[in-house]
Amino acid sequence: MLKKLKRTLTSILPVSSARSGTCVNCGACCKLVYACPFLRTRNDGSSYCGIYSTRPLNCRKYPRTASEHVTKNTCGYTFDNDSTEQ
Repeated sequence: MLKKLKRTLTSILPVSSARSGTCVNCGACCKLVYACPFLRTRNDGSSYCGIYSTRPLNCRKYPRTASEHVTKNTCGYTFDNDSTEQ
């Protein structure tokens, strides 16, 4: 819960320049702590955001830094270094 609160509060900060990649619609970040009410599931089991074009900053910027990247196994974003910049 504290990590999700931190992510919300730091969403006004810039995204790390070490981040690269793109969202692959895995939905893993949408299930952190509590499942997002806007997370939708297709018939094939894949996920998508029901409000993608207007999603909140903490969703748009996830993962903002390497230290908050807790969905590394499925996320399409990577970081060029293992920096833990805040």
